[in-house]
Amino acid sequence: MARQLDEQIAARYPVGQRLRILDVGMGSGAQALRLARAGHTITGLESDAGLLRSAQESLAGEPAGIRERVRLIEGDCRETGVHFLPGSFDVVLCHGVLMSEQDPDAMLAGLARMLAPGGLLSLLVRNADALAMAPGLTGDWDGALTAFDADSWTDRRGVIERADRLQALTAALAGIAAPLHTWYGVQVFTEWGADTGVPAPAELERLLAAEDRAGRTEPYRRIAALLHLCGVRG
Repeated sequence: MARQLDEQIAARYPVGQRLRILDVGMGSGAQALRLARAGHTITGLESDAGLLRSAQESLAGEPAGIRERVRLIEGDCRETGVHFLPGSFDVVLCHGVLMSEQDPDAMLAGLARMLAPGGLLSLLVRNADALAMAPGLTGDWDGALTAFDADSWTDRRGVIERADRLQALTAALAGIAAPLHTWYGVQVFTEWGADTGVPAPAELERLLAAEDRAGRTEPYRRIAALLHLCGVRG
């Protein structure tokens, strides 16, 4: 996903331009710190106090030049308008947050309002059109038949997550004036296979290359566990 995001940023903005980036539901801050190291100004919004502390601890270990480019805020991801003025950011990230939202339309509209004209909205969501893959590959045919019409998913930790369909999100993005520009699959292979842990560096690089290729290639990207959607503010 990081490769896909960097590709979209590079295609939209001049090399070296310092972007104003909002990471909504930033978690422990891995993506925010990566982008800060690349020279951008980052604002992270997180409602979970424990995750926010983890992000603060990670940030504390960075050089001063990076720390001064990052602002971390504890707050509800659904209330971006409380914290920021409309049009304040060139890029807004919302990765994995919609999976816990039962009614994401208001949140999406709020995220779009944060974007400057021409700004990039990056969403990572669970792919509802691929939910039958996991039970189908294990021979759970009843589970597979049920999953075709499901709108949620129980992950390996037992957590129930919301799932979204590409067609519905395409319409939603058009409705908030940030129409879909492009989309990718994420975890085309790894989500459906056995959990074997983190591979050795050489194998990990081949795995990432295969996932990157599949995530932008038909028909593979349509059965990815996750979808990475990039909308552009009109």
